[in-house]
Amino acid sequence: MLPLLSLSLLLAATPALAVWPVPRQYSTGSTPLRLSPSFSIKLPGVDNPPSDLQEAISRTKSYLHKDQLQALVPDRGASSAEDIENAKTLNTLTLTLSTTGPIKSISEEAIADLESRVEGYTLTIPADGSGASLRANSTLGLFRGLTTFGQLWYDLNGITYTLQAPFDIVDSPAFPYRGLMLDTARNYFPVEDIKRTLDAMSWVKINTFHWHVVDSQSFPLVVPGYTELSAKGAYSSAQVYTPADVEEIVAYAAARGIDVMPEIDTPGHTSIIAKAYPEHIACFEASPWSSFANEPPAGQLRLASTATTTFTTGLLEAVASLFQSKLFSTGGDELNSNCYTQDNATQADLAAQGKTLDQALDTFVQATHAGLRSVGKRAVVWEELVLDHPVTLANDTIALVWISSTNAAAVAQKGYKLIHAASDYFYLDCGGGGWVGENVLGNSWCDPFKTWQKSYSFNPFANLTEEQSNFVLGGQHLLWAEQSGPSNLDPIVWPRAASSAEVFWSGPGGDVDTALPRLHDVSFRFQQRGVNAIALQPLWCALRPGKCDLNA
Repeated sequence: MLPLLSLSLLLAATPALAVWPVPRQYSTGSTPLRLSPSFSIKLPGVDNPPSDLQEAISRTKSYLHKDQLQALVPDRGASSAEDIENAKTLNTLTLTLSTTGPIKSISEEAIADLESRVEGYTLTIPADGSGASLRANSTLGLFRGLTTFGQLWYDLNGITYTLQAPFDIVDSPAFPYRGLMLDTARNYFPVEDIKRTLDAMSWVKINTFHWHVVDSQSFPLVVPGYTELSAKGAYSSAQVYTPADVEEIVAYAAARGIDVMPEIDTPGHTSIIAKAYPEHIACFEASPWSSFANEPPAGQLRLASTATTTFTTGLLEAVASLFQSKLFSTGGDELNSNCYTQDNATQADLAAQGKTLDQALDTFVQATHAGLRSVGKRAVVWEELVLDHPVTLANDTIALVWISSTNAAAVAQKGYKLIHAASDYFYLDCGGGGWVGENVLGNSWCDPFKTWQKSYSFNPFANLTEEQSNFVLGGQHLLWAEQSGPSNLDPIVWPRAASSAEVFWSGPGGDVDTALPRLHDVSFRFQQRGVNAIALQPLWCALRPGKCDLNA
C-alpha cells in the first residue's frame, strides 16, 4: 500500500486530472493523444481468463465508444480541434497480471476477507502513441485500473481524445472498506435500480453494497424456510427479492468488484415479523408509536424469549445462505426499553431467568452471532452494541459508527474495528424535512442537508490516536428511504456518494476547490451512462472552474 499522503499536497503538485477517486500517485503531461477507431485491449499470457474480466474489458471499450463526454470548458473542446486532429493515436492497452498460482476472478477477489483484498494497479500511457500498459497483482486490481482508464477521455466530433498525455499512475486504496448503504424496506427498489446503482458504485471504486434489506415497515426478502415473512410482510407480491433476485444482485455486484453485505436488524426494527410470527414481537404497532420506537411502526423481537432467540438465529443463518459475503450485519441500534417494560411476556421471561434486559440482550447477541460464525460470517453491528450495552462481542466484530463521528474514538478504545457511517457527514436523507404527519414545522432529525463538500471534508482519523487509527476500516454514505424511492434514487445519491468514495480510496485532506471540477466530470459522465446524477451548480459554473467560488 502506498504511503498515506496529504491529498491537497498531491493535487497542488500535479496537473488537474479528471479521475475520481484521484489516484494516490500520478503524473500527467500536456500532449494531445487520441484513441484509434480500432483501439483494442489485450490480455496476453493469460490462458482462459476469467469471464468477468473479459466482460469488464468489453464494458470499458463500450464506455469509451458511448460516453461521448465533451470537455467541461466553455467551448466544450472546440478550440483544441486542430491539436486533436494532429495528435498521435493510441491503438492498444495491454493488461498484465502479475500473480502466482491459479488466477482468481474479479468476483472471487471482491468477496475475499476484507483486509486481504488487493486492488492496486499501475497504468502507463505514453504520449507518442506507443502501447499503453496496465499492470496489477490481481484481476480486481486490473478492474480498478480499467475504471481509471475509462475516465481519461473526452469526445470532440466523434474523436475520443485526451490533452494530458503521458500518464503515469500508481494507485491503491487507502482503506479496504468503501461502501454505500441502501434501505429497501421503507420503500421498495426494483432489482434494475439496484443494479444501476451497483454500476455507478463501481465507476468510483466503491467496493461494498451494504443492503439494509428489511425493517419494521416491510420484509421484502424471500427467505427459504421463512417464506411467510415476505408473503405477509412485503408491500405486495411484486415487491419482493426472491433467492434468484439475490443471486443475480450478488453476482452482478461481485463482477464489478463489489461485496454485498446484508443487514437484518435485530432485535429492534422488527415489527413486521409479527405479521407472520406474532409470538416473537413485543409492543406490536403500539400507540403512541413515539413511546415505543424511533419511528412507526413499533415492534421489537422478544429478546428474552428462548424461542425467539432460536427463531432469530435460524432466520439469520437462512439469510446468510443467500449471500457470499463474509460480512453480515445484525444491526442492534435504537432499542426501546419501554417496549420491553410494557411487554408482559418479556417481563415474565426476565423474571423467570433472573436477568436484566441487558443480560438478556447479551444472551441473544451471543446466540445469534454464534449462529452466523458457524456458517462463516463475521458480524457487523451498529455502535450501540459496543458503546451502550454491555454485550459480549467477538474480537473481529466490526462497528458502524453512525450517531456521531466523534464516537469513533470510543469504539476504537474498546478494541473494535470500525466503519465510519456518521450521520453528521454521510446520511443522504438529512435535510429533506420532517416526514411524519401533523408536523407542519418538522425537520429531519439530522438536519441540515449533507452536501458533498461536507462529506468530502471528513477526516477518518479526527480525534483518534495513532494506535486508534489502525482500527478504521473505511466508511460509507447511507440512504435511509423514508422519503426516497425509484423516482429519486439517482439524484439523491449521485454524485454526493462519490465524495466518500474518494475520501476512503485516496485518503483525507482533499481540497474542495480542486475536487469540484473533477466531481462535475463524474456527474456528467454518469449522465452519459444513464445514471441521473443531480447538477452540482449551474452549467455556466461547471464550464468555468473556480468562477462560482464564494470569493471568486
